[in-house]
Amino acid sequence: MPDTVVITRPAQQAGPLAAHIAALGLSVQLLPLLEIHALDGEHECAQLQAVLARLREFDLVAFVSPNAIDCVFAHLSAWPAGVPLAVVGEGSRMALAAHGVTEANASITSPLDTARSDSEHLLLALDLPALRGKRVLIVRGDGGRDYLADGLRAAGAEVEFVTAYRRKVPTLTPALRATLEKLLQHNNDWIITSSEALRGLLALLGEMDAEKTAVVKMQQQHLIVPHARIAQTAAALGFARVTLTGSGDAGVLAALQSRP
Repeated sequence: MPDTVVITRPAQQAGPLAAHIAALGLSVQLLPLLEIHALDGEHECAQLQAVLARLREFDLVAFVSPNAIDCVFAHLSAWPAGVPLAVVGEGSRMALAAHGVTEANASITSPLDTARSDSEHLLLALDLPALRGKRVLIVRGDGGRDYLADGLRAAGAEVEFVTAYRRKVPTLTPALRATLEKLLQHNNDWIITSSEALRGLLALLGEMDAEKTAVVKMQQQHLIVPHARIAQTAAALGFARVTLTGSGDAGVLAALQSRP
């Protein structure tokens, strides 16, 4: 069994998984590798608010994450009636419910397999022929993948993006350095839910010493990842011990329970 299970999700999303892992009797360390920041530029905030003011113009609004939902509802008092939504997983459904949006009062599409929370499976769940010629808004953080947009455009939909938040790799503070050094002295399981976060982690470790010994130590750790693209990123970055679970917390918990 691992000495510690390191959860690298943004802090806002780590709590429930941490509780489930602790219930298994495992030690848990929260180490957010991406910080979620609200938009702070006047121009960006104005752009977001302008798009939200015309939500009724869209035939579908797709949210890429719970963070996107929370940041949008910071500017909305209620979801406009009759505007369908699409989300990539159960975490986003829960975020919508927290803001009063459920199947009882809105049309919400998400992956049919609740263990598959990604754009690929959302596209499979959507009625793509019905979206031909329709207007779709994708709400996301800065940057992000274009897979969902590409699939929608290939189906003939008109796609527009709006940025609702920013993601940042944390600064290497003395406290973070000490935490990383301590973790690398042990054999841990690292739950990595973003390729961007993994690249950011190696960048932070690269700052810690010129010889890159911290990077080498990290490459010897065991990673648990929920998606094949993250596993591919890990392999390209020199990680050999990678467990691919599929999307959802259930897969992560099953992988931990099956560890020797």
